[in-house]
Amino acid sequence: MSRTIAIGDIHGGLKALIQLLERINISPEDQLIFLGDYVDGWSDSANVVSYLIRLSENVDCIFIRGNHDDLAHQWLETGKMNDQWLQHGGRATLEAYRKFKDEEIEQHLEFYRNMKNYHVDNSNRLFVHAGFTNLHGPEREYHDTGFYWDRTLWETAVSLNPEMENSHHFYPKRLQLFEEIFIGHTPVTRIGEEEPVQKANVWNVDTGAAFKGKLSAIEVKSKKIWQSEPVYQLYRGESGRN
Repeated sequence: MSRTIAIGDIHGGLKALIQLLERINISPEDQLIFLGDYVDGWSDSANVVSYLIRLSENVDCIFIRGNHDDLAHQWLETGKMNDQWLQHGGRATLEAYRKFKDEEIEQHLEFYRNMKNYHVDNSNRLFVHAGFTNLHGPEREYHDTGFYWDRTLWETAVSLNPEMENSHHFYPKRLQLFEEIFIGHTPVTRIGEEEPVQKANVWNVDTGAAFKGKLSAIEVKSKKIWQSEPVYQLYRGESGRN
């Protein structure tokens, strides 16, 4: 039986990703939707991209663009970098790519270029790294950067009164557009959680793999959750994005 599985922010934690996929026991019938931020953090940032490229040859994969992926892509294409990127995990990505040959980097550039800003499935579920702001939906968004930088969608879902019906005239219109929304970008550890969290109809699958948390996945129909070990325990001697 085929499954659709959303996977949270990886941040260079290839060891955790391999462990997670083994626990999921993926098959060619599954569809994997990666919610972005493949790089910046742990030392395997570039290796994560190589692994995902190979994985997509045998498994149906959708790769959503994260803000860290966009920053790494800009650097690979133009050499552009900034101190903020370097201080928030970019240095690990920069160092990882120093070992790569030109043809390998070109292959990775194709991966970055082909990432999607968002994906909507046949059941009207939205998959996006951060969110969107336009009340008419992501297809009407004014700037692509909102898809992988904006936090207001999650902030809105967290602050919403859980007793409010989605038919209420004050219910956020963005949340009414989709059956469910799956995001990453903002670690749920910030609200004291360790597993993917649902607020309103928004599922946040970022469980802090870049810091002290685990890498997580969720089957979108059954809501079955899988997790790796805490990623920092797999990369002893490294600091990740701490």
